[in-house]
Amino acid sequence: MKRILIIEDDPVIAEVQKDYLLAHSFEVDIAERGDSGLEMELRGEYDLILLDLMLPSMDGYEVCRRIREASNVPILIVSAKKEEIDKIRGFGLGADDYILKPFGLGELVARVKAHLSRYERLVGQGHNGQHRDELRLNGIRIEKQSRRVFVNEREVSFTAKEYDLLFYLVTHPNRVFRKEDLFEQIWGMDAIGSDHATVTVHISKLREKIERDPSKPQYVETIWGVGYRFNI
Repeated sequence: MKRILIIEDDPVIAEVQKDYLLAHSFEVDIAERGDSGLEMELRGEYDLILLDLMLPSMDGYEVCRRIREASNVPILIVSAKKEEIDKIRGFGLGADDYILKPFGLGELVARVKAHLSRYERLVGQGHNGQHRDELRLNGIRIEKQSRRVFVNEREVSFTAKEYDLLFYLVTHPNRVFRKEDLFEQIWGMDAIGSDHATVTVHISKLREKIERDPSKPQYVETIWGVGYRFNI
């Protein structure tokens, strides 16, 4: 049974979410403060987090950032904050989805199930709980040990850095990364003396190799003024 942690300071909203999720066969815990929610997630084994932004002691942005430092568990922000900058900030810190209050409970459960399913496909977890040696995302298949990539079952050749960039994006789906972030993660010390245009060039090469139409990318999306996101 999947375990969900609700981090929400409004007890009425939290209990309504909990009751509905329990009715759909999830195990559910509630934290009413940001710091206690973070502590519960870091010591627990939750499959998904529902996270409010306006929390006492530690706001949802900081909770999201600190969870992401330790885990790739799906994080769904549930907030009344409607400004685009709030959504961009949430995605940039690692949130997988952003649900505006008020919301339909049926929609909430549908999104929870969708993200759990995507995360299981991402980590390659089979019915016996063992991790497979490959990732499958729609028409893309990545063999982790051999570093081979197949697009619609046709093997495509990648340079070492192209593969590293693809693998990093695929294993951090739906998150918005600045060029600077990708540059530091993929090139690191090798990046000394280079510039961030390197990221733009490699993103373009990835699109040429994995997208059906590179001019209208399905996977590697440009978030204008911010960076890039890999959609699944």
